[in-house]
Amino acid sequence: MPAIGEQKKPSAPVPDGLKWRPDCDRIKPLDDFPRTRKASGRHTYCKPCHNARGRETAQRLYGGTREYHLRRRFGIGEKEFRELLAEQGGVCAVCGDPDPEHVDHDHRTGWVRGILCFNCNGGLGQFRDSPARLARAITYLRGTTWQRVLIHPGVFQMCSPTRGRPPSQRS
Repeated sequence: MPAIGEQKKPSAPVPDGLKWRPDCDRIKPLDDFPRTRKASGRHTYCKPCHNARGRETAQRLYGGTREYHLRRRFGIGEKEFRELLAEQGGVCAVCGDPDPEHVDHDHRTGWVRGILCFNCNGGLGQFRDSPARLARAITYLRGTTWQRVLIHPGVFQMCSPTRGRPPSQRS
């Protein structure tokens, strides 16, 4: 792979419908190149070469893709991640399961709140980080138990304590 910024030229003319890949020095169909708004309508590098360049850049500048991701998304590095996890005792800040790997952040401010496991992080996202929605979910879980109630010999009705009582035997 040539150094970033180094220009290469194809050794032979490229037929219509094909494009030359500078990193791997091959001629490939246009479909192998993502679309772009550039004049040519296609990116310079094919998808595999583009991905390899991205990994190489992240490794060179940040020491790896995880460090790059943490810095870009949350403004913290792997070191700060490990410190925050140690402050939490090495467990998910919500459920207490060991070895959480997901950074939880406030979507309005972008501030990091803690380190969560996959399920807790996704659960908070599904509730849109709303304490009111979470409170209603807790109320629902505590008070909603559907039960079979015998209303006539051999006839049952499903009812819930929060959604009314079953009809009386005399009605």
